[in-house]
Amino acid sequence: MKSAFLTVLLLVGAAQAQQSFMAVNPLPNAPSARKFWSMENKVDFSVLAGQITVDAITTQRGLSEGMRETNPIIRPLVTRGVAGEAAASGLGFGFAVGTAYLLHRTHHYTAERIATRTMLAVEGGFVANNLSRLY
Repeated sequence: MKSAFLTVLLLVGAAQAQQSFMAVNPLPNAPSARKFWSMENKVDFSVLAGQITVDAITTQRGLSEGMRETNPIIRPLVTRGVAGEAAASGLGFGFAVGTAYLLHRTHHYTAERIATRTMLAVEGGFVANNLSRLY
């Protein structure tokens, strides 16, 4: 009986030792997801904000010189002056960031980069068009 009792105590002690040395999380941590506000996105959206600002200024200058807004969706806003232009610019920037964020959250990282660069190229084209017509 004594040997059986000592055997049980020995096995219980060994089992306790096994549990204390076992890792709490046996699986390695998964790599963290990419951050949305990476340096690349900060630069891209800063450039986009600058382009939208130049587009807003040149659009208002063109309207004051007798030109006409060709975008029928934005026209009701930008013809209301600076407040309407600010609203239109804010909506455009919000849509751009929101689209990129939606793609990022659904793990479409390549599509996010393509969409952001396309937005930069298109807005750059708008700015170049406005500047070529004004000067």
